[in-house]
Amino acid sequence: MSAQPHEHLTSAVLRPVRGHHAFEGCVEQLATAIRLGVYPVGSVLPPERELAQRMAVSRATLREAIAALRQAGLVETRRGRGGGSTVTSGARSRFTGGLARLSESTTAEWLDALEFRRVVEPGAAYLAATRVLTDGERERLTTAEAAVHDATGKRAHRQADSRFHLTLAALSGSARVQEAVTSVQSVLDTALASIPALDTNISHSHQQHRRICQAVLAGRPDRAREVMEDHCDDTAALLRGLLA
Repeated sequence: MSAQPHEHLTSAVLRPVRGHHAFEGCVEQLATAIRLGVYPVGSVLPPERELAQRMAVSRATLREAIAALRQAGLVETRRGRGGGSTVTSGARSRFTGGLARLSESTTAEWLDALEFRRVVEPGAAYLAATRVLTDGERERLTTAEAAVHDATGKRAHRQADSRFHLTLAALSGSARVQEAVTSVQSVLDTALASIPALDTNISHSHQQHRRICQAVLAGRPDRAREVMEDHCDDTAALLRGLLA
């Protein structure tokens, strides 16, 4: 007999998704529900229509989120009569990077770094947008942004992504901001290496990088900070869902 979900707890963990990108919010909530045992190993997630209505997202967005959970090894999906997405056993050990061996202190450190990042990186983007950049500085920023988009392979993409954020920090003009962003990017790189690279999230990330770059070059500090906040929140949602 397959395991049964604890339906009375569903409303506590699955709520309408708020924020600019519904995909990351869906992944966070569903992964959290699985980790906390609301949907234990062997149980089947509710039908797509029901989940989409409960989380106030389109079925297309929900399918993308469930595909991410499959890529992470948290569910297996069967189509047709009697199908659905079943929570799998041993999911945590399927992550690359040794996620199953994470200590509580390491997880706590990573989650704390996400909070720190939410403070310092939007500030770095704001400061960069307040400065009158030289032609060389403007070129360095656009080159760094393009390099992330053009990178192939998970490791190359992560390195290019870090360089983009470090370039923004350098353009802030503050040595202490650069030090803070370098520190948080180092922790973030390790954390992101422990989860799968999710195509939908990467696509969102590219769009945000482009908007941040445009805001900085246009001298719009409030806009640069706002988009960077969204960017940090989306990454944090994925990591909280899959790691916490």
